[in-house]
Amino acid sequence: MVSTNQSTQSNATDETTTNTETSANTNSNTDTNTPTNTATPDDLSVHVLEFDLGENRYCVDIGYVAEIVNTDELTAIPNTPDHVEGVMDLRGETTKIVNLRTIFGENENDDLGNRIIVFKRKRDSTDRIGWLADEVRQVRQIDATTVDTSVDGDGIAGIVRQNDEFVLWIDPTAVRI
Repeated sequence: MVSTNQSTQSNATDETTTNTETSANTNSNTDTNTPTNTATPDDLSVHVLEFDLGENRYCVDIGYVAEIVNTDELTAIPNTPDHVEGVMDLRGETTKIVNLRTIFGENENDDLGNRIIVFKRKRDSTDRIGWLADEVRQVRQIDATTVDTSVDGDGIAGIVRQNDEFVLWIDPTAVRI
């Protein structure tokens, strides 16, 4: 604001400033009343990590994945459930490694997967657990509205159709470990 010595000019300028501020406030109030819940295609999509386990392909929301590492030397822990393969040192932290084949009843063989997908037990959590996977495939974006959630299975959140095959969507918080 330009200051002047004449009070009438100053009052006129103050009124103009006040009117401009009121107008701006009115406009911003009008903007907040417009609907903001319109869905865009990006709102309906999610990025998933696909991996193979036995004969099936699985996927999980990438938001749960902390990292993917090669299978290292595992230390077996006595008196643990069959699905717990052991623990490993992962960046100075002891991380439990589980075999999803045992949990999901996949065909068992002596060869363990060569990759470990390290998960956050819950989003934004520091608690980690590793899942053995035969092969990690890709991260891809899927339309969340195309996921068939009518399937009722422990840990299975839904099924995604990919070309001529199905990908089983896992909810890592629902897998009993």
